[in-house]
Amino acid sequence: MTDPATGRPIVAELGRPETPAEKAERIAANRAKRRANQTVINLVASVGASLLFVAFLVSVVVREAPTPPAVDYQATAAELEAGGQFDIVAPVVPPTWSANRAGLDGSGGVTEWYVGFVTDPVATDAGFIALVQGFEGNPTWLSDLLRNPRSEGEQVTIGDIDWTLYDRRGAAQLGNREYALVTETDGSTIVLYGTAEESEFELLATAIAAELSAP
Repeated sequence: MTDPATGRPIVAELGRPETPAEKAERIAANRAKRRANQTVINLVASVGASLLFVAFLVSVVVREAPTPPAVDYQATAAELEAGGQFDIVAPVVPPTWSANRAGLDGSGGVTEWYVGFVTDPVATDAGFIALVQGFEGNPTWLSDLLRNPRSEGEQVTIGDIDWTLYDRRGAAQLGNREYALVTETDGSTIVLYGTAEESEFELLATAIAAELSAP
């Protein structure tokens, strides 16, 4: 509907034609509204694209992250034994197992031979067993290593060798020391602890017993 006098459209809200100033104000308001809507749309699109990119990067990193190379713990043991100071235990384990660290360390004044075994490196819930051989170990060192066991443990025989079993699964603040096996040799204390299955502990203990009894 137009105004007969001016020929301009009559705005329903005003009941009369818009003045040039009112028209300019309306156009400016509409443009501002469109810009605001476009800004929100652009923001949502930008955030969505960023999230997709991050998800892509994570998937690529997870898929392509290299598996750390296995440590040749037996070669390391042979090198250390060549010095003639220690009689190191380096048992043969299944080929599916992998060592992630091996070497001499020390705590509480006791020299330690350490090997960290991962029983299934490709599994997401792979078991872990630490082999610690403490030379001239003592009760204080052993207590600290096992996070202060309050019991005497259970005596078991594996591979014709007597072991002390500490089963404290479910106890708090023990980390990966909830399950452990301990045996004494001439001049050293051998400790196994970790999160692997009992059968895997028994397998490693049997391999150690075979090495200790070898001529």
